[in-house]
Amino acid sequence: MKKVLLGCCLLLGIQKTMGQSLEKMNWYNEPEKWEIKNNSLTMMVTPKTDYWRISHYGFTVDDAPFYYANYGGEFEAKVKLTGAYKARFDQMGLMIRTDHKNYIKTGVEFVDGKFNVSTVVTHDKSDWSVTTLDKVPPFIWIKVVRRLDAIEIFYSLDDKNYILTRNAPLQDNAPVMVGLMAASPDGTGFEARFENFSVKHLADQRRLEWLKNHQ
Repeated sequence: MKKVLLGCCLLLGIQKTMGQSLEKMNWYNEPEKWEIKNNSLTMMVTPKTDYWRISHYGFTVDDAPFYYANYGGEFEAKVKLTGAYKARFDQMGLMIRTDHKNYIKTGVEFVDGKFNVSTVVTHDKSDWSVTTLDKVPPFIWIKVVRRLDAIEIFYSLDDKNYILTRNAPLQDNAPVMVGLMAASPDGTGFEARFENFSVKHLADQRRLEWLKNHQ
């Protein structure tokens, strides 16, 4: 019996790992060159690509590389970002996407020589917020937490101390695409490396409150 239970536990552990495996994900706007090695995705970002809808600039684009898997419920996702940024608006990070009119992308954006923690929230129209860092670190961690009808966005320089940069609305109880995005709107592309990408399921907060109140 113990062997059966141990086997089941091992199988569940393998399934959980496989569920988050980079090899099991899907491309939207696949770039010409990319590689998965040692739990890392490296891509050459497609030139003149981006995600943006309408506001301020008056155009809509939806053509940058996005490597994703589908998730439901509440979750925490994070990744380590390293990029050879060159041109204005070179960017990489996480994207949480319902469809072409509803998505959140957050990560690093290189603007006029400055290293920014950048977030674009799109619900029919896009907005943009940035936190400019004093120095250019060799890499950065980005973490998002989906709870109820919102996404909390954090960054860290060491994967230990995380700083909240934004809380943005996202429809709850709806499946979303979660994954790795990079774009080079003005440039000729750059090398982007994503390491240690993970998505951790979180128990539904409303259900936990209900259980607590109905013991």
